[in-house]
Amino acid sequence: MTSTTEPITQITLEEFLAQPETKPASEYIDGRIYQKPMAQGEHSILQGSLIAAINQVAKPQQLACAFPELRCTFENRAIVPDITVFEWQRIPRRPNGRIANKFEIPPDWVIEILSPEQSPSRVISKITFCLKHGTKLGWFIEPEDESVVVFLPNQLPEVKYGDEKLPVLEVLGDWNLSVGDVFSWLY
Repeated sequence: MTSTTEPITQITLEEFLAQPETKPASEYIDGRIYQKPMAQGEHSILQGSLIAAINQVAKPQQLACAFPELRCTFENRAIVPDITVFEWQRIPRRPNGRIANKFEIPPDWVIEILSPEQSPSRVISKITFCLKHGTKLGWFIEPEDESVVVFLPNQLPEVKYGDEKLPVLEVLGDWNLSVGDVFSWLY
């Protein structure tokens, strides 16, 4: 069950960020705190395998980097997508070149994997919020029916199944992955 903390008075983003981290992570959306559900088997395998596959293609050539459960704070929200992908040149860095701890920009690609106890509409809302603020691509992975809903800016979502190819960030060139490839990791 998704835990939702609804304060008597809404808190500010700054007050939320000053609170201790929770496990699983909590998100701040419209003055409310929502705790993400604990990842289970299918979710964990899909998340780990996707991150590894993306980073195997993207990191050696410094094209992009995929991150698990990375807090992104922008436009008065603090969200923690299952996977965020940032193009290499957009990864926030410290003055010495090391990766920053705080990411205060929207990701280039956001991937959400639906857990059994999650609200699909809340997850989809998070993807569309990102797209409205500069994200180039969103995937909504639905393990139960082995589908991926693809979100692109200013376009209607498209549901993909089976051998259908999934769009990826342009910087990844001709790398491709099908819906079937994604769900094959569950077997």
